[in-house]
Amino acid sequence: MDLLYTPAHELQRGLAARQISAGELCRAVLARIDKLDEKLRAFITVTPELALSQAGEVDRRIAAGEELPPLAGIPVAVKDVICTRGVRTTCASRILHNFVPPYNATVMEKIMARGMVMVGKTNMDEFAMGSSNENSGYYPASNPWDTQRVPGGSSGGSAVAVAAGMAVLALGSDTGGSIRQPASFCGVVGLKPTYGAVSRYGLVAYASSLDQIGPIAGNVADCALLLSAIAGYDPLDSTSAPGERPDYTKSLNQEIRGLKVGVPREYMGEGIDPGVRGVIDGALKVLASLGAEIEEVSLPHSKYAIPAYYLIATAEASSNLARYDGVSYGYRVEDPGDVVDMYMKSRSRGFGAEVKRRIMLGTFALSAGYYDAYYLKALKVRTLIKQDFDRAFEKYDVLICPTTPSTAFRKGEKVDDPLQMYLSDITTISANLAGIPGISVPAGFSGGLPVGMQIMGRPFGEGDLLRVAHAFEQATGHHKRRPEL
Repeated sequence: MDLLYTPAHELQRGLAARQISAGELCRAVLARIDKLDEKLRAFITVTPELALSQAGEVDRRIAAGEELPPLAGIPVAVKDVICTRGVRTTCASRILHNFVPPYNATVMEKIMARGMVMVGKTNMDEFAMGSSNENSGYYPASNPWDTQRVPGGSSGGSAVAVAAGMAVLALGSDTGGSIRQPASFCGVVGLKPTYGAVSRYGLVAYASSLDQIGPIAGNVADCALLLSAIAGYDPLDSTSAPGERPDYTKSLNQEIRGLKVGVPREYMGEGIDPGVRGVIDGALKVLASLGAEIEEVSLPHSKYAIPAYYLIATAEASSNLARYDGVSYGYRVEDPGDVVDMYMKSRSRGFGAEVKRRIMLGTFALSAGYYDAYYLKALKVRTLIKQDFDRAFEKYDVLICPTTPSTAFRKGEKVDDPLQMYLSDITTISANLAGIPGISVPAGFSGGLPVGMQIMGRPFGEGDLLRVAHAFEQATGHHKRRPEL
């Protein structure tokens, strides 16, 4: 059994049958990290002692004849924006270089209760602000399909870890595409849940009305398993939606005959690379051959999504990041002249260029005399975008488009042009503004690089996304291709 790329649901059966041990699986993954991470830089912090201890506990329980929950013993990588008690959580920022949270995020409590094994905290764009992982305060991660290219962001390290066999599963966060875009660039599956479906408690905030934690996996079935593990109401999160979440694995192995698929024309035209569009056209033909009914649809306010997003997100970031002032925790300059000097120098030296850019944009948008002209207007546009989706879902079960307008771009290609970098999220941002779920599933290759197909659905319609994604995955098998490392 290839421990590095065997799906989690198959590893689970092997563990239960005692064909493999959790310790053996953990050591194989840690050895892979040791071998590859100097080249790929997927991790900021690796936790071998903790991982081996957790794996040992799973093996003890198996030996005692206990029936274990799903995913027990499976190695998972966690984006370094999710709080982990006793384990450094930096958000890839120098300002939190030595921050060790005194508590766990709710998702961490959930996966540890299931016996999952955390192998480390993954690299990312600083405070989740970026689309390439080049904004990390430490070092950029590399795409395993071509190390001269970016893995996407901001959850780049999590996607790299899964794609390169350095973790079986991973957690990421998605504010404007930060799970789906790196999943597309790295050839793995990534799902952004409905806003409120997964607790945000313990997720270090970027833009609180947009952020969501979600799963990254090598296949759709594993994605459904991990989503089932982390979803659910949490009284510690005021934005958590009440009610029970379904077992998402029950959406797998279902026919899609008669399913109505809308293809937004705004996401298939100008700005979409011809190679990417060709892959998505081919994927739509596969879905049609499985019985899906496919029609073009319009989301007319999509052209306003980028400006609306970068006003709302930066305004919320300006507010959320005000807490990093060098007083209670985090980086503080030595020997400041006075308290104002301490604030200014600590924030200036602790934050990277992109974070400072977004703080300044957001502060301007919220300032007296500009609030109505910018922030309030962006909120009104957000409502129009949501209404576009509401109307589309009156007729269609899911909407499908490219996850990204291009394949992974070269490092440095867009780093000096923020607007071009922001445009790389043009097909993913609207789902965050509308609060709906979206999944990226491997759809093929263009120029030897992975292309992701994005499937979006109604609020709390994750089951529909997984049903379509799994049917497509089983009909094609693109997810089985591995980068040569």
